[in-house]
Amino acid sequence: MSDVSSKAEATAAGRAAPAGGTKMATNRADLVPPGSRMTVDFATILGLIGGFGMIFAAMSISGSSAAFLDVPSVLIVVGGTFAVTLVCYSLRDMLRSREVIGNVLLRPARNAQSAAVWMLHLAEIARAKGVLALENGLADMRREPFLHKAVQMVVDGSPAEEVERIMRQEMAATAMRQTQTAGMLRKAAEVAPAMGLIGTLVGLVQMLGRLSDPSSIGPAMAVALLTTFYGAVLAYMVFAPLASKLERNMGEDQMVSQIYLIGAASIARQEHPRRMEMQINTVLPPAQRIDLFD
Repeated sequence: MSDVSSKAEATAAGRAAPAGGTKMATNRADLVPPGSRMTVDFATILGLIGGFGMIFAAMSISGSSAAFLDVPSVLIVVGGTFAVTLVCYSLRDMLRSREVIGNVLLRPARNAQSAAVWMLHLAEIARAKGVLALENGLADMRREPFLHKAVQMVVDGSPAEEVERIMRQEMAATAMRQTQTAGMLRKAAEVAPAMGLIGTLVGLVQMLGRLSDPSSIGPAMAVALLTTFYGAVLAYMVFAPLASKLERNMGEDQMVSQIYLIGAASIARQEHPRRMEMQINTVLPPAQRIDLFD
């Protein structure tokens, strides 16, 4: 088992089993899951800042950026998009989606390969010291609710079949919430350009109704053009990219949860870690598969 521990340590950058022969450490530091640390998604933040920065730079270079600010246009696009999206969903759904959207920018540092190596380390501890030894790390697993629940069930002595059944239901419920939030963002991306078009029609009607007053043509035309601009920006620079990133994160989260599920069920069955490794490798992409056993 010591060879496996040393390989796991090299693969997971020190997060796997510690060295020291066959003696398995069970202190809390060895039981902290890799997803307990929160990380900022700098790619999303840099992308949003870069995109809006280019637009603002173009506004400033071409003329006064204040000309692109129009309160009626903002009300039509932002308020209209929120209202129409609310018609498609419920207020509870929209309020509940805030946490899911927030996880796009700040989320646990999950990595499928690290999670796999770490679960093998837990299996070694459970095999050497018993399942109850995992109880020392339950407090540090609370930032990973799925993992915490699975390991808690194993420590409590739940059968492997029950652990699999309950945790698969948990995975399905989580995926449904994330899919609903992604759908909400997609719907908002569809509605925003439509609200921009509605604002354009409102501005054109105002402009045509006041052709006798040249001073009113400018403000009315501003509403007509800026609402289309705001709608396109919200749809293609905010809502659609966030929906795509959320869907990308969903796939990663589902893979990590599947690894946790396989590991917890294997530990509950008291299987050899080698068997767990074989099962986990069926989930991992070929480039990320692990080989800790000779």
